[in-house]
Amino acid sequence: MEKKTFLFPGQGSQFVGMGYDLYRSAPEAHKIFDLADDVLDIDIKSFCFNGPAESLKQTAVTQPAIFAHSIAALEILKSRGLHPDLVAGHSVGELAALVAAGVMRVEDGFRVVSVRGHAMQVAGKIRPGTMAAVLGLNDDVMIQLCDDLSSSGHVTTANFNCPGQVVLSGEENAVDEALEKAKALGAKRAVLLPVGGAFHSALMQPAVTALTDILDDVPFTRAQIPVIPNVTAEPTRDPDLLKDLLIEQVISPVRWTESMQRLIAEGMTEALEVGPGNVIKGLMRRIDRNILVREAGTLEAIEQL
Repeated sequence: MEKKTFLFPGQGSQFVGMGYDLYRSAPEAHKIFDLADDVLDIDIKSFCFNGPAESLKQTAVTQPAIFAHSIAALEILKSRGLHPDLVAGHSVGELAALVAAGVMRVEDGFRVVSVRGHAMQVAGKIRPGTMAAVLGLNDDVMIQLCDDLSSSGHVTTANFNCPGQVVLSGEENAVDEALEKAKALGAKRAVLLPVGGAFHSALMQPAVTALTDILDDVPFTRAQIPVIPNVTAEPTRDPDLLKDLLIEQVISPVRWTESMQRLIAEGMTEALEVGPGNVIKGLMRRIDRNILVREAGTLEAIEQL
């Protein structure tokens, strides 16, 4: 049976002006962005709609901005009778997926994303690090490469985005060394990413406490539809497990390729990218060209559905 799947993007999808057309034209989106400003301690509408781009790149701003845009788009889709059978989200996108699955209330989602973004930004200062994308080498080669460099400092595989695209995360000197090794092994590209920390690595450990504390205060209910978490790439509806995995995700790799393959096995034939940009659409082309991903982050795109 064909399953309707909603996929929610992560950091790197933000842009100045994001969500403004939704806010201006759809009461559902208007309500979400207004709620965001009520719950958050930053004026997220202003950052989303007006920038500046430099501020929008700061983790403590980026994560709430992407969450707000994704939930605004989700509410419009729901108002038009479009509901998912399966959900997944890339890194911070997993929070929007949990809201879409009925695990967490929108208000609580804003509280959690605010703490998560801030805690990860602070962790990036306490334990500085960086990330880098490597194209053209397979997952196993990259895992082995990081293992071989364990004496040089901390470096690990952070994102398995699609076949031949792996993101590394860790201490700067170890990541630099990993990039040199990757090039020597025949990587097509190996470039540093403009990020504020070594996300999805052990260097994010300082963020775990803050995230655990806020999640202790947030009720999770059993998912109405299966969620595919980044950490396991296995469908679940278990609220306790989903909460634990959300914490673990901060220091664990995003297994996106496996997650998408699992969704295909579960019956996904096409998907909507609910939120800013089209990064997920691009990754899917490399994972399985037979799966159509349609954008659902702008009013024009939603109306074309």
